[in-house]
Amino acid sequence: MGTVVVAADVDPLMGRSRFRGRGLRAMVGWRLVTLLPVLVAVSAALFAAAAVSPFDPLVGYLGARYETTSVSDRTMLTRQLGLDASWYQLYGRWIGDLLGGDLGVSRGFGQPVSTILAQRIPWTMLLVAVAMGIAIAVALGAGVWAGMHRGGPVDRLVTGSCVIMQGLPPFVVSLAAIALFAVGLGWLPAAGLTDAGAEVGVGQVARHLVLPAAALAVSQVPWLLLAVRESVSGNRGEDFVVGAVTRGIDSATITRGHILPTSLAPFVTILGARLPEVVVGAVLVEEIFSWPGIAGAFVRSAQDLDMALLAVLTVGTTCAVMLGSLLADVAVVLLDPRVRADG
Repeated sequence: MGTVVVAADVDPLMGRSRFRGRGLRAMVGWRLVTLLPVLVAVSAALFAAAAVSPFDPLVGYLGARYETTSVSDRTMLTRQLGLDASWYQLYGRWIGDLLGGDLGVSRGFGQPVSTILAQRIPWTMLLVAVAMGIAIAVALGAGVWAGMHRGGPVDRLVTGSCVIMQGLPPFVVSLAAIALFAVGLGWLPAAGLTDAGAEVGVGQVARHLVLPAAALAVSQVPWLLLAVRESVSGNRGEDFVVGAVTRGIDSATITRGHILPTSLAPFVTILGARLPEVVVGAVLVEEIFSWPGIAGAFVRSAQDLDMALLAVLTVGTTCAVMLGSLLADVAVVLLDPRVRADG
């Protein structure tokens, strides 16, 4: 897999040309080439693991009717649904359908997988976009201030809070938010997309989005903020900053024009590395707040071994994380002239 290598002694002009040229293309090309084998391996491993799972997919399909269904009827249903085939036969059928543009039908939801994705993915994207927008804004604002005033009271307060919050998983933050703002103060709804019986509208959705988005954002802020703080604090002592100070440039201009741009590369690196955690956090937050995103479908498909839906969601999530990580690495290469793309 392609890597990003720091080369502090590279001339900025030469380095910038190299980043946008052969090295960057090689890195992107290599990462895209390795994407397909990874997705094949992940999907095959999923089907193989499902074959040895103690869970019976027929239980998820029949639900409460499972206990009242006779053994002969269970056997007949297993054969009709194709559940008696080996895992590699099931996998081969799934690959064939996928290559033909057919995502299959979810047994648990009784709907085409494409319909489920179309209904739920937009809500997950809304939640993640708002949460990460909040997290990035807070991390940049507070992180730059803390880095520029390292050792001050604000810095100690911010870093201390981040250290504490780093140990809190998203579900703890979510439950605490519900207990305080929904149950205790009654300011915000605890779950759902709208109030019971209400129409889906901007006002209703925005009000119900506040707590889940804030909970997901809080779970990501500490890592991003501390990365910005450390980078800004370290760049304050660099020669280019000292030179700007001696030339009489005001501190606000130095921060915006010199320190912040060079501090963005480590921030983007951390952001890319946190993508799997963001996915996991979104799943937990959506489940706790009953947000109608893709997480509920993910959990239910895993419980029921609904392979048509579970395989698409697993492969799609893996692909999204890998492509997001690639975009983060490309951004780092373009942002920082000291960084060299190694394909």
